[in-house]
Amino acid sequence: MDLDRIDLNSLIDKATEMVMLYAPKVLLALITLIVGLWIIGAISKAIEYVLEKRDFDISLRKWLSSILSLLLKFCLLISVVSMIGVQTTSFIAMLGAAGLAVGLALQGSLSNFAGGVLILIFKPYKVGDYIKANGEEGTVEAVDVFYTFLITLDHKHVVLPNGPLANGNLVNYTRDETRRIDLAVGVSYNTEFDDAEKALIDMMKQDERVLADPPPFVGVTDYGDSSINLTVRAWCKTEHYWPLRFAINKQIKPALDAANISIPFPQRDVHMIPAN
Repeated sequence: MDLDRIDLNSLIDKATEMVMLYAPKVLLALITLIVGLWIIGAISKAIEYVLEKRDFDISLRKWLSSILSLLLKFCLLISVVSMIGVQTTSFIAMLGAAGLAVGLALQGSLSNFAGGVLILIFKPYKVGDYIKANGEEGTVEAVDVFYTFLITLDHKHVVLPNGPLANGNLVNYTRDETRRIDLAVGVSYNTEFDDAEKALIDMMKQDERVLADPPPFVGVTDYGDSSINLTVRAWCKTEHYWPLRFAINKQIKPALDAANISIPFPQRDVHMIPAN
């Protein structure tokens, strides 16, 4: 009977000792967890607000805010667990090894992911721009953190990974407000250049979509086998580029015909030698 009483007293003493030892740590860890979660929520909202004021893409804002929140919560969890007295060194090492393995397995996807983040931050193009990259060109339909989606002129949908786009050459045709039209035309060697220049420039000036500054330009490119090759240039607003390009191409021949200027075509003289 005395032994049972001694064992019970011993257990009570140990339990009391454990409570006295760990209760303050658990209480402090619980307070840290609650306060930490509140601070993390405030930081996430503040980051999203700042990114919104700086006109960052909405998908990038939410992604950065979520990633930051997860990282801070992970650090908070490690801190709270270590405050209780749990050894976290091996746990962190295990997570690091697992993260390395996942990173190697998803190397291509992570490259696209990083490229998407760079594109959304620096904005080399945006939805509605006409771009050319990786052998494809078209109007940007959508941009997310992994892929860019294009619609080509013949209405094909093209999906481009963001990794190569962020690290390769890219042409954005619609980034600026104005764009230059370059055309080539050949005229006969009998033509006076001044006459051809006047006819073509007058023709371009008649279209109100052609900008006066910079002015239209006509110059000699080179002298071909059967023609003087001219370069015809005109500036216009970006949205007028294709309609105006086709319109000028259509009006070149009538304008030269009206000025009695001929457009030569390759010819070959054949001499027949009578047989003996």
